[in-house]
Amino acid sequence: MRVSSRSGLPSLLLYLGIGIAIGQDGIFDVQFDNAEMTQVIGYAALVVILAEGGLGTKWKEIRPALPAAIVLSVVGVAVSVGVTAAGAHYLVGLEWRQSLIIGAVVSSTDAAAVFSVLRRVPLPSRITGVLEAESGFNDAPVVILVVAFSTPGPVDSWYVLVGKIALELAIGAGIGLAVGWLGSWGLRHVALPASGLYPIAVMAIAVTAYAAGAMAHGSGFLAVYLASMVLGNAKLPHWPATRGFADGLGWIAQIGMFVLLGLLVTPHELPDDFWPAVIIGLVLTMVARPFAVLVSLAPFRMPWQEKALMSWAGLRGAVPIILATIPMVSGIDGSERVFNIVFVLVVVYTLVQGPTLPWLARKLEISDIETAADLGIESAPLERLRGHLLSVAIPPESRMHGVEVHELRLPPGAAVTLVVRDGTSFVPGPTTVLRRGDELLVVATDPVRDAAEARLRAVGQGGKLAGWLGTGGAAPRA
Repeated sequence: MRVSSRSGLPSLLLYLGIGIAIGQDGIFDVQFDNAEMTQVIGYAALVVILAEGGLGTKWKEIRPALPAAIVLSVVGVAVSVGVTAAGAHYLVGLEWRQSLIIGAVVSSTDAAAVFSVLRRVPLPSRITGVLEAESGFNDAPVVILVVAFSTPGPVDSWYVLVGKIALELAIGAGIGLAVGWLGSWGLRHVALPASGLYPIAVMAIAVTAYAAGAMAHGSGFLAVYLASMVLGNAKLPHWPATRGFADGLGWIAQIGMFVLLGLLVTPHELPDDFWPAVIIGLVLTMVARPFAVLVSLAPFRMPWQEKALMSWAGLRGAVPIILATIPMVSGIDGSERVFNIVFVLVVVYTLVQGPTLPWLARKLEISDIETAADLGIESAPLERLRGHLLSVAIPPESRMHGVEVHELRLPPGAAVTLVVRDGTSFVPGPTTVLRRGDELLVVATDPVRDAAEARLRAVGQGGKLAGWLGTGGAAPRA
C-alpha cells in the first residue's frame, strides 16, 4: 500500500500480482482453473464491496447527482456496450456474441479503483456523487446483460432485454429500500446487548437485501447497494465502529478476490491477447466512454471539464474480471479468450489511467475549496433513560476549534457533560474553549438527539456562526 500511495496506482493491482506469482507459471505454480468457484466467491465478495460502498455514500452529496448518475448507469452502459462491441467485432475480428460479452463486461466501473487514485485530489461533490452512484448502480444492468449474452442459444431481442432490465432493477430497488428502512428502524429502536453486534447486524441486513432481491428475480446487487445506503444515512448507534468494520470487510473481500483472479489466469496465454485487449481498450476509453458520458449528461448542465474528467475516470477493477467468468461457466465458445482479453485490458488501462487521473484533474482545474473535516460522532443508546450518549471527536481541520461550550447552542435537552483532552478528562463549564483533538461526551434526550447531532456537525463545518452563515443546522432563536 505504501508503493501504491506513492505511485498513484490502485493497491489491489499488487494483490493481483501476488495471485499471479502464486498461480500457474508463478513461483509456487499452484494449479487453479475452477471458474465456477471463482464466480461464486466473486459474487459474495461483490456483495460485501457494494455494501461497504453503500454504507459510505452520503445522501446529501449523492442526491443532487442522482438523476445524472442513473442516466449514466443505464443509457451510458447501453452506449458503451454498443460502441465497444462494434470495435471488438470490426477491429479485432471477434464474433458478435463474444464482442457483446466483452462490451458488457467492461462497461462496469469500479468505485474503489476510482477513489483510491483520487484520494489526494479534492473534487466537487457533484462529480464524486455522480461517479460514486454510477459505480454502485451500473453493476446491476451490466450483470443482467452479461448473463443474457452468456446464455446458450439465441440472444433475446433488444426490447426484451430492456424490459428484463427495467423489471429487475425495479424489483431490486424496491426490496433494497424496504429492507434498508426496516433494518434501520429496528436498529434504532431495539438496543442490542453488546455494541459489537451492531456492525454484524448491519452487514447481515445488507446481505439479506441481496438474498431477498435475488430470490424475487430482481437485481440483488442494486438491492444491497440501496439498502446499505439507507443504513449508512440512518444515524445508527455505534456508527464509527460499524463503518470501520465494513471497511475492513470490504478490503478483505477485494484482496481475496484479486488474489483469486490472479490464481485463475494463465500468464503464458496472455501475450497472444495483449494487442486485441489494447485495441478494445482504446475504443472503450477514447470513444465509448466519452461518447456515453456526452450522450448521458447532455440534458444536464455540466462544464466540459467535468465531463472530460468523468470520461477518463471510468476505471475498471475486479468486477469486470469476475463478470468475465460467467461465459466460462456457461461454456460459451471462446470464453477463455474473452477472460484473457478482459484481464489484460483491466490491468493495462488501470496502469495508464490510475496515475494520470490526479494530473488530469489539476490540469482541468477541477478542485473543491478547502472544507473543514466532518466530526466523528458515535451514538450509544441509553434505552432505559430514553436518551443517547454522543461521543464527538474534533478533527484537526474542524472549525469547532476555539468555540466555547455555550456557543454550541445545543437544543434544550442536550448538554456537553465531559471533555477529554490530552488524556485528561474534566467537566466543562459554559466558557470552556474547545480545542482540536478534544473528545466530547454529549448527553441528549431521545426527541432532540438528531437536532443535537445536526447542530454539532454544523458548528464543526461553519464555526460558532453556523446557521447564520448558511452552514447546516438551524440557528437558534434569540
